[in-house]
Amino acid sequence: MDKTRGSGEDAKQALGYFLPPPEARMRQHDRLYIGGEWVAPAGTGTIDVVSPHTEEVIGRVPEATPADVDRAVAAAREAFDHGPWPRMDPAERRAVVGRLAALFGERMQDMAELITEEMGSPISFSQLGQTGQALAVYGYFSELDVPWEEERAGMLGPVTVRREPVGVVAAIVPWNVPQFIIALKLAPALVAGCTIVIKPAPETPLDAYPLAEMLTEAGVPKGVVSIVAAGRETGEHLVRHPGVDKVAFTGSTAAGRRIGAICGEQLKRCTLELGGKSAAIICDDADLDATMGWLKLASLMNNGQACIAQTRVLASRGRYDEVVGALTETVRGMRVGDPADPATEIGPLVAARQRERVENYIRIGQDEGAKVALGGAGRPYDRGWYVTPTVFAGVSNDMRIAREEIFGPVLTVIPYEDEDDAVRIANDSDYGLAGTVWTADADHGLDIARRVRTGTYGVNTYMIESSSPFGGYKSSGVGRELGPEGLSAYLEYKSIARLA
Repeated sequence: MDKTRGSGEDAKQALGYFLPPPEARMRQHDRLYIGGEWVAPAGTGTIDVVSPHTEEVIGRVPEATPADVDRAVAAAREAFDHGPWPRMDPAERRAVVGRLAALFGERMQDMAELITEEMGSPISFSQLGQTGQALAVYGYFSELDVPWEEERAGMLGPVTVRREPVGVVAAIVPWNVPQFIIALKLAPALVAGCTIVIKPAPETPLDAYPLAEMLTEAGVPKGVVSIVAAGRETGEHLVRHPGVDKVAFTGSTAAGRRIGAICGEQLKRCTLELGGKSAAIICDDADLDATMGWLKLASLMNNGQACIAQTRVLASRGRYDEVVGALTETVRGMRVGDPADPATEIGPLVAARQRERVENYIRIGQDEGAKVALGGAGRPYDRGWYVTPTVFAGVSNDMRIAREEIFGPVLTVIPYEDEDDAVRIANDSDYGLAGTVWTADADHGLDIARRVRTGTYGVNTYMIESSSPFGGYKSSGVGRELGPEGLSAYLEYKSIARLA
């Protein structure tokens, strides 16, 4: 896999070493988007955005301070308590989200390229999973209508049940799929009539700037949306802010526990979409060629930096060696390299610390006695935060590499005795976010799906569907996004009883 050591100028050029000088392509911003306006930040701190591919600084934005957060929450509070947005007809709000969807669609390719530049997602995935999915979310919620008031029979007379917006929302967004996850929170919040303060991750603040421009162009009123990129401490200030009514967080389980505890102390509403360690059950009747074609996306999408990734591959002892061989050859055939190249299937990890984390887990797997079927030690390139894709065989489900979320291109193949054992292993996890089963009998696959305790599941495929709830069991989170259930997460329900 070592493709540059001693390989000369051709390899360096393929890796993008002869790009224009950094200053020629630097994306610099000096304002924050607060309350729908571009304003000077309260502090002087900045966030440097570093390319995972070249390790060069490619952008710089202001780092929001607690004072900026205070200003953003105040704008959101004023817009919610006294502005027109929560009081509009819901159809008017949906029309604004529809205009946002149209604008997003027009700029989708530029947005995909920017995200690839920021965090190393292969451009093919950025077009599909980063921006294509975000567009689908905006489109879905722009058309979702619910009964905002309904009449029910009561004991003494009719009861009016109203759906009302929950209030000011704090949205904390991770770096791995920034625009998609912003859409998961922004679209339903807007349709519900909420106002929202979005905090992007410091690794990926650049893509929020074109989104802010679209929000203004779509006609979102002043005060309704603010975007403040910052680190963890400022994020906690936002979560704790007394002017915030609900927190919507996507990220690590450890951070989710912290945020959930704060929200519990304050009796603040929250939705938490957290980690995963999903299992792909390969049945004995599965067509391995067809399965591997799908599984490489389900397991290694976004360079393995996906909470839904199917990183535990379960194979029967009778076909174990065959599955290990097929998976190894599939991963071996995946192109690793420049994420801007359409042929690339696995790019760099988001940061040096993430690469170190993944490499440490590879060492842990070897120390635990797992066999490296592919990859292991060594890096594919001298420059960029690349990790050699790794497949472990001889894995038991009690090993750390089978239980802990690695968040990189590392797969484990675990043997099972029979179908009941496969389901047991799949369920023997602290997580319950996603999963798949691969079989020639789709109806039987549905029976297996019903037995696995996860929030989303696929039979011979895996997709996040905008019309259906997304979220997890156990340590994978609290609450749901997408579908009507995702809109409900931004609503309060009010019952008004009256005498006839």
